[in-house]
Amino acid sequence: MSFTRVRVATIGGVLVLPLMVSAGTAAVPAETGNVGRDQPHAVEYVVAELGPASGGTASASNSINNIGWAAGTSTLPEGVVHATLWRDGMPTDLGTLGGPNSAVLWPNKNTNGLVVGVAETAEMDPNGEAWSCSAFFPSETGRVCLGFVWEDGEMRDLSTFGGTHGFATGVNNDGLVVGWAETPRKDPSCTDRDQVLEFVGAVWDTRRGDRIRMLKPLPGDDSASTGNAINDRGQVVGISGSCDQAVGRLSARTAVLWHAARGRPIDLGNFGSEAWNTPMAINNHTVVVGFANAADAEGADFDAVPFRWTRLDGMQQLDTLEGEPNGQALGINDHGLVGGLSRAERDTAVIWKGDEVIDLNDLTPGYDGHLDYAGDINDDGVITGGATSADGQNVAFIATPVDD
Repeated sequence: MSFTRVRVATIGGVLVLPLMVSAGTAAVPAETGNVGRDQPHAVEYVVAELGPASGGTASASNSINNIGWAAGTSTLPEGVVHATLWRDGMPTDLGTLGGPNSAVLWPNKNTNGLVVGVAETAEMDPNGEAWSCSAFFPSETGRVCLGFVWEDGEMRDLSTFGGTHGFATGVNNDGLVVGWAETPRKDPSCTDRDQVLEFVGAVWDTRRGDRIRMLKPLPGDDSASTGNAINDRGQVVGISGSCDQAVGRLSARTAVLWHAARGRPIDLGNFGSEAWNTPMAINNHTVVVGFANAADAEGADFDAVPFRWTRLDGMQQLDTLEGEPNGQALGINDHGLVGGLSRAERDTAVIWKGDEVIDLNDLTPGYDGHLDYAGDINDDGVITGGATSADGQNVAFIATPVDD
């Protein structure tokens, strides 16, 4: 799932997530930099399609946690999308904040019953901004978008820094939610008329009444930042740049990492382009995956390749399938197995084991559809994402590894 007005948010069309278990903090493994070279992967997977909620027409999934909850979106008959949670294959419509649309768009790893995402409210935006959510919804509605937490069957909104809009992406097992939100300040680096106000990365603490804290951009000329994912160490990855179009493109000038307790951003590097450098996930060994514009990208045009970052090796480009120049790494488990997509004329779901890229469709001989993207992978090796079914419908899936 990428941020862009040209709907690079089509990592298969739409996206999703899961969660729950007893309260408490999960044990955090030592930081080993495991990149999956020693992770066995199944020779084959069994694919189960996840149907939409509320009589919908399409579905997509972007997240799966370690108890098998998947989350993403359902397209409803009236043409709107709603955040959806699948437990044991059964969909639950998570609703909205009073507006028409909502979605879960990033991997969420909480196993204590929290699901986070973005939803429209009934309120109209006085500044007429498109905001970040418009890239992921069927159309621009002019509504205010806010990050949400879904817990115990109820959706609640998350505050901003005094501005209009917010957006939530990930949540860890300490109940820390990350995303971004607006301040009241007009940002002169907003070059697109669809964005007016400054926005910066945010951490909300659900243990303390959803109290919000700022993730500042890199020092210097950067005015914008986002928090995209958080692990159980409290490490956050996201982007730093100028306001531009909120978000993506030049707001993703630099991929960065913060420790949530300190809030000091670390530059993760790039491949020579100052656009679309976007971390998507971080595991508990501080291995980061995402996508970044290729070294030969023209200006701010979207020309993404997948990457993996470790403290030892820095940012390294991951291979794509033969003949397919572009791709995105979207999720990673604590064994270092990575899921994502390889892109040419159509998207193809792939996994990376170490440096090896594998077409997930080659490992699912019993499935008649086409797996478009692998949005996330849990520590049992179960993969979720989006597919095109045998009858041509967009549908979420779970791929479960089978023993030899």
